[in-house]
Amino acid sequence: MQSYRLSTNLKYGLVLFAVVIAVASLTYASRLVSQLRAREQKVIQLWAGALQEIAQMQGQSINPHQPEFSELASLLVRLRAQPDPVLSAEEIEDYLEAIRWAQSMPPAGEASFIASALLISNDIPIPSILADSSRAISWRNLPEDIEAMMATDSVRAVQLLAAYQREMDAANPPIPIEIDDPVHGNLRQYVHYNESRLIRELRIFPYVQLLIVGLFISVGYFGFSYIRRNEQSNLWVGMAKEAAHQLGTPISSLMGWIELLRMPDLDEAQRGSAVEEIEKDVSRLKRVANRFSNIGSRPQLLETPLEPVIMGMVEYIRRRMPSVGRRVRLEAQVAPDIAVPLNTELFEWVIENLLKNALDAIESEEGAITLAATREGQRVHIDVQDTGKGIDRRQWKNVFRPGYSTKKRGWGLGLSLAKRIVEEYHGGSLEVLQSRLGEGTTFRITLPAAPQGR
Repeated sequence: MQSYRLSTNLKYGLVLFAVVIAVASLTYASRLVSQLRAREQKVIQLWAGALQEIAQMQGQSINPHQPEFSELASLLVRLRAQPDPVLSAEEIEDYLEAIRWAQSMPPAGEASFIASALLISNDIPIPSILADSSRAISWRNLPEDIEAMMATDSVRAVQLLAAYQREMDAANPPIPIEIDDPVHGNLRQYVHYNESRLIRELRIFPYVQLLIVGLFISVGYFGFSYIRRNEQSNLWVGMAKEAAHQLGTPISSLMGWIELLRMPDLDEAQRGSAVEEIEKDVSRLKRVANRFSNIGSRPQLLETPLEPVIMGMVEYIRRRMPSVGRRVRLEAQVAPDIAVPLNTELFEWVIENLLKNALDAIESEEGAITLAATREGQRVHIDVQDTGKGIDRRQWKNVFRPGYSTKKRGWGLGLSLAKRIVEEYHGGSLEVLQSRLGEGTTFRITLPAAPQGR
């Protein structure tokens, strides 16, 4: 029963875990994509600004310091014309040569940095196209090799550039570049751009991850469902066999008494004894029916003395213990003043299962089963000890799992039902208190005790 709840909880927990992972992944990926997209927009805007700045510089004069250089050259020429110049003619000529070289140089600082850092290097992995109103002028990081295509099929290359440009405009508005050209007047160009490959992959990644998690959930769900169906099948088979087993003993006994009653030489004393036994077996059948009717519903618990319940079941098992080939001693010690809230019919089933389990565990010709009930504060402990083969320490919890059995013809339901009756219906516990291989096992039932003095 616990394994059913465990498998169900695992399935729901697995689904909840996958949903949390998927939501967290989508949220993180969305935030990361937004940050990278904003960064790429800043980069492409900087690149567009660099293009505009270079164009403006190209429209300016070659060197903005031409008047100063010209005035300095005139001073040197006048100095050379003086009768006793401070500098020699060779030095003056060298200075004039340096001025002429400086006059031919363009402004290099900002333009050189912008050209080398932003225009010449291709470290910006953003697909982009620089175009005017009629055609594409330059492009970067496109999937196709447009340069090679221009040499072989220029029409196809132009069509492909136009398609890329439309795709970029659908993703981002183009960035205009205003150029004030003294020759051609005011010119306008546009930078068209799209998301980088990294952002596109990041957009897809959460859905790929969600697909993988979904597959994992599906495999886990079907796996747990298979395990649950298998356990349910074992449970129903076990319940059917347990019902047949519970009914088989009194039915076999009834058949035997009926055959005895048919004997012609049966005296009245024997006939009366047989009728009494038949009444006991019929009562037994009624108790078995009540046991199964109480499974699945909340039974009523009544404050009941423990001694008659346990001793009655001990006597019932003792009369049915094998008397040929094996000598097993069954003893019980129960204080007469112990009372607990019980459903008598279900609790008798627990004691019966524990005693039968102890009897089956004794494989030698001689053995002993001891049942002892003691009170400890507000709890009552019932220990069932045998001298059987024992249980491996690693299997202590498995013995209560439906379907687990070490017997060749067992179906592993008795201890599972006993544990459920004790824990779920009586608010107690059933556990393996101690066990050693070859020495025996002790099961302990712990129940809440009824208040004393009533």
